[in-house]
Amino acid sequence: MKLRKFMVFGAAIALVCALLVACVSMAPRFNPDYDATKPHHRSDGFANRHAERSDKPGLLRWQWERLRDGLPKPPAAPIVGIAPDLELIKSDSTQARVTWVGHSTLLVQVDGLNLLTDPHWSQRASPFSFAGPKRHQAPGIPFDKLPAIDAVVISHNHWDHLDKDTVQALMTGHTSIRFYVPLGIQHWFKKEIKGTVSEGPAQNVFALDWDQQTSLQGKTKKLELHFLAVQHWSARSISDRYETLWGSWALMHPDFKFWFSGDLAYSPDTQDIGQRMGGFDLAAISIGAYEPRWFMKDSHINPSEALQVQKDVNAKAAIGIHWGTFDGMSDEPLDQAPKDLELAKKASSLPMNFFVLKHGQTWQK
Repeated sequence: MKLRKFMVFGAAIALVCALLVACVSMAPRFNPDYDATKPHHRSDGFANRHAERSDKPGLLRWQWERLRDGLPKPPAAPIVGIAPDLELIKSDSTQARVTWVGHSTLLVQVDGLNLLTDPHWSQRASPFSFAGPKRHQAPGIPFDKLPAIDAVVISHNHWDHLDKDTVQALMTGHTSIRFYVPLGIQHWFKKEIKGTVSEGPAQNVFALDWDQQTSLQGKTKKLELHFLAVQHWSARSISDRYETLWGSWALMHPDFKFWFSGDLAYSPDTQDIGQRMGGFDLAAISIGAYEPRWFMKDSHINPSEALQVQKDVNAKAAIGIHWGTFDGMSDEPLDQAPKDLELAKKASSLPMNFFVLKHGQTWQK
């Protein structure tokens, strides 16, 4: 029991340190991408469309309460992945398929293109190698077993979504790769990632604002990439809160329409996405890191809200992501989100095709 309390205390202190780095707001900086004609732009960064900025004043209260109550509790049972189907993953098939690597990292394959969402293969989701949320479950695909990656989409710059070591390894090891990032993150790439080309014919990092789009050529047809608004925030240090943009990605191919939610709180943005894009074959929607609600509700949806998001964006099916991978990110046990998802589905008036995958498991259209 004493060891357990000591471990919880140590984890809480480490998480406080990591969150303070990511959450504390200091003197505002000038936004080099500022466009006064756009309502979500600010001279010092960006803002949500349907909510005011939040500076998380309850951070210390949350950390004290979780330390006092010994949270989060360990999983009730081990979270076990499966061996990835590497033959399928590396095949030349143009059939759409999605493999959950873990947390918000997915390998999306459509029409001969291989794309990653928020790639993260490191042992911690933290600015520190010795502290912060530690990987509980190994990546579902070993990094050296990945197929050649054509493109990466990044939702925002939090440490569990933008991992420098992984990004650098992808840039170095996949020569034709392209990174599609929220507006502002291109400056981080230019400063931190060797091999970044920000302009010209060899450009490999592309920054998009909300409602902008670009495209990639598949074997038979084009794949459109749309960057869309959701309610969240950004920060990577003690001085850059809201400095770069955040959002979700719609990958629209004539044979497969897919939405990646990134992190989000519930807001009218998801209804806007459904109306704008017309619906999806599959959505990957965050279901984890939602407790305590008084602290997390402005940043993360819970499983019940995730069902509503699926309805809002008009997705025929949905995969639950952002759970079961990194320890200590919120108060619920690592295995709680799928349980709460099943309870929410039972309470729903409509049958919902919303499910979770095991680490390494592949969904096929």
